[in-house]
Amino acid sequence: MRPCSVVFRLICLLLMPASFSCCAACAQVGANARLQQGARELARGDCADAQRDFRAVLAVDPSQIDAEGLLGMCEKRLGEPEAQQHLERAFSRVRNAKLKTEIGVELADFYYQRGDLDHTLPVVRTLVALNPDNIDILFFAQNVYQDMADNTLNKLALLAPDSPRMQQAIAEHLVNEGDLKDATAHYRKALAMDPYLPGAHFELAEAILEANPNDAAAQTEAERQLEEALRVDGESARIECELGRDDFLQSRLDAALAHYRRANKLVSDDTEALMGIARITMRQQNPAAALPLLKQVIDEDPLNGEAHYRYARALQMSGQPDEAHRQMQIYEVVRNARQKVITLYEQMNRRVSTPADQPNPE
Repeated sequence: MRPCSVVFRLICLLLMPASFSCCAACAQVGANARLQQGARELARGDCADAQRDFRAVLAVDPSQIDAEGLLGMCEKRLGEPEAQQHLERAFSRVRNAKLKTEIGVELADFYYQRGDLDHTLPVVRTLVALNPDNIDILFFAQNVYQDMADNTLNKLALLAPDSPRMQQAIAEHLVNEGDLKDATAHYRKALAMDPYLPGAHFELAEAILEANPNDAAAQTEAERQLEEALRVDGESARIECELGRDDFLQSRLDAALAHYRRANKLVSDDTEALMGIARITMRQQNPAAALPLLKQVIDEDPLNGEAHYRYARALQMSGQPDEAHRQMQIYEVVRNARQKVITLYEQMNRRVSTPADQPNPE
């Protein structure tokens, strides 16, 4: 072999990795261009051409998860069977929130159109968490939750139409419709069939107090049902809060405070427990103790009108008139917004519960 041939071969070997690297870089640039082109075609509704571009991208880089998600969207719209696999993989791995939402909407709709609510639900929950103020996603989620509730209720009616759980389900439906009298009757029927039915004693107590909060006999009966709830269901923040409410309505403030504090110990961010303690400390002319509790409630639930109202009162009593005025303005805004919600629910024959010890301007 001639020396120049050897030198030539060595030069080729030295240059070869760089050439391959250059080719790979060029291929990646081309793939990125086709990804962008495919996205534009998809936005125009041209799924056939977009699909070819996304497949070309994946041929260069199979790990390009954005391309796989967009390909799945095209395939879903074209009715192709590979859509589910590509959408599922991309939804679980893509990082961009906007793209994840777009892929998730297509995947949720894919499941929903096939009546697969069990798979639709977790996708919808993720979408709502990513887009808590998106009206379209909230509307879709409401439909999914309602269908899920209807399906389970229908299944319950078919499997056990005469069961205590069926009576409890009927009672819960009547509570939502605002028919507390008939709801109470169905709760009693359920408990007559099964005195140890989980949740039923507590729900009956709630219905009794909601129907007649200032009636002494109703307060006594609710207290008895709550004691049964403790025995059947065990200790919980919600039972302690309802016991606190019952005592508060009967002006047993020390007992009410003990229940609310117990609830707060069980669940530190339970807003009803925090509100209960704040109501009592305000009644005891101790606004300084109420202020941090009310602030915590507002942080947890900015649309809690009662919390804004009582926070404004506590600030006023603590010598902070400017901030008190601002909180009272927020209260007015929230109250007006809540009234609109109540009106909408009334149009749907639904009922919105009102907080105990509703604030009234004094």
